Amino acid sequence: MYRLKTAFVVLFGICFSLFIMSWNSDGNLAVGPVPTPPDYADSTQWFMVDRHGEADLFYIISTETGDHMIGNDTSHYADTYDNYLRGRMKHEMYAVDSFYSGQLNYYSPYYRQASMQSWATEEMAMRRIPLPMKDCVDSWDYYIKHFNQGRPFILAGFSQGAYAVTEIMKRMPDSIAERMVAAYFIGYKITAKDTAACKLLRSACGAVDTGVSICFNSVKTPKSEIPIVSGGNIFCINPINWRTDTTSARFVFHDKEHNDTLTARLDPESRLLLIGDYKNDKPMPVIGVPGNYHHMELKFYYPYIRQNMADRVAAYFKDKN
Repeated sequence: MYRLKTAFVVLFGICFSLFIMSWNSDGNLAVGPVPTPPDYADSTQWFMVDRHGEADLFYIISTETGDHMIGNDTSHYADTYDNYLRGRMKHEMYAVDSFYSGQLNYYSPYYRQASMQSWATEEMAMRRIPLPMKDCVDSWDYYIKHFNQGRPFILAGFSQGAYAVTEIMKRMPDSIAERMVAAYFIGYKITAKDTAACKLLRSACGAVDTGVSICFNSVKTPKSEIPIVSGGNIFCINPINWRTDTTSARFVFHDKEHNDTLTARLDPESRLLLIGDYKNDKPMPVIGVPGNYHHMELKFYYPYIRQNMADRVAAYFKDKN
């Protein structure tokens, strides 16, 4: 009988441990079941386009997925093997390639991103962000070892993806960093804390400097800021005229129905990009604020950024020759 009880206790302990391991927790707070990690040796875990270009664009998508069910429990992380969730992520991957890549080779990993609902508070987001960041760093390591083959590269990410760019750069050795043409932090902040932790973070000052970080967050007025996205930001450049002063620039927003001429001006105090003449102030879900254009960052400036990526690559090769 004693042996039977002992075996039962051991079996219970093993089962309980496996149960706990299937959850991602912070202290005693479980945050839901965790999907299978992506295997980056599996080509289905990538969106890739090889154009036989002389440089690459490595892009990490923003938050495209929400909470979903795994069995009877709610998961707050994307399942990169789930067809529906993959479709949500692929939509942005495809759009960014068509918007930005030009002649660049394109690599974008699927990852277990934290759900949109996770960003309702900064505390919740920061508690859940380590898991997706591990995936992004793992995908980057795989890309460098197996895909890059010594080419120059541009790093870019939007929102949660831009957060991941910071994590990648924190771990980047000098031997790899010397091939970085530029890093684009689209719709997310770079703080003083970030620059203290990462020596590679250097603000872009113009249109063709290399090895620099390009950062901007678009709003109608500083009162429209979303703190979790841009609070404490110290980097900003105008992606139309590529200036860091208050000179306003007019640009064409290419909409499906009609093209509107808008203006962009950097506010030196808030380090935000102030957008004029845009009529739709409807807030985005969950974290949105009226007059905040976080959800428009990719669409507003894409012809200008695509050209700028090409210009910076050309400048990189010119400097090396």
